Amino acid sequence: MDHSINRQFGQLISRLIAGEHLSAEESYQAFCMVVNNEVTEMQQGAFLAALTGKGETAEEVAGGWKAIYELDTAKVALNRDLGLVDNCGTGMDSFKTFNISTAASILAAAGGVRVARHGARAISSVCGTVDMAEALGVDVECDVSCVARSIEEAGLGLFNGMSPKVHPVALGRILSQIHFGSPLNIAASLANPALPRMGVRGVYAKELIMPVARVMQTIGYTDATVIYGTITDSDQGMDEASVCGPTYGARLRGGEIHEFTLRPEACGLVSHAPDPLAADPDREQAALRMVALLHGRDDAVRRDALLLNTALLFELTGKTASIEQGVALAEACLNQGKAITTLSRWVRHQNRDPEQGLARLQGLIGQVQ
Repeated sequence: MDHSINRQFGQLISRLIAGEHLSAEESYQAFCMVVNNEVTEMQQGAFLAALTGKGETAEEVAGGWKAIYELDTAKVALNRDLGLVDNCGTGMDSFKTFNISTAASILAAAGGVRVARHGARAISSVCGTVDMAEALGVDVECDVSCVARSIEEAGLGLFNGMSPKVHPVALGRILSQIHFGSPLNIAASLANPALPRMGVRGVYAKELIMPVARVMQTIGYTDATVIYGTITDSDQGMDEASVCGPTYGARLRGGEIHEFTLRPEACGLVSHAPDPLAADPDREQAALRMVALLHGRDDAVRRDALLLNTALLFELTGKTASIEQGVALAEACLNQGKAITTLSRWVRHQNRDPEQGLARLQGLIGQVQ
């Protein structure tokens, strides 16, 4: 590697350590060097740690997103009239829940929302978004054109953020080597091949809500909800809407960003103790409980978490006028069996071998019936 480039990069790191912010262009150039592996891995890790320790700005995250999207993202062309929406969390939160965002995406798709997801395998938990989809029978190693067809045909598709077919240059390499939350998690989660203009984004810290909302606005989102869920009488939190305490958030709409606080009671739900939401011990158990939940057969706490997080998608996309109405619509879709039907359609359409995927899913369904 070029020692002069490493020295220049080291100067950027020193500026971050001193608390100095980078411009969007400086951040873009720095992330380009990381993505292209032009500086040592030690320098790359130091850069991400220094940026995290300083506290990232919207401009710095937007620069990172631009580098990842331009240099390391396979693109797909989907009809904008579909009203695509993404929902995911950044991971790295302090309370590890079951995969609420996956369940919510399936139930939202059952209610007519077109969901273009972009997620990763587990970094700090047992079963990440991609792990869960794979355990249910979805083909997570297919190319982006297969995912695009699934979005069109089933109303739902998942781009694997750690697959070389989605991010062929660097993202999987970097994410598999770091185990702390950084601006890379945020920038990478936004580098969706379908480039949706609506999204629900969970973050791992309350102080990231407004910066991430501003980043989403900067890169072209027209409507977005950014959330951080809390647990009453605890310093732990989750990158999901919470039924265990207040959820803090920001809503981008009409070119303006407004902060809000959401409590379960305001949506016709009750506040629960968090234990039932905890992540399952292994992928097989997680998949079984996911199928049970989508059948409406899991416990009330997980059900309420599913309804609340689905409601955010319904409200964001205009399916309902309020989150409270979104909860009611989500409950109706669940009770009518639409979620499990949508899951089967997803497995069928996002698959190079649909029969194998459906056999996997039917095996899980058979165990919970």
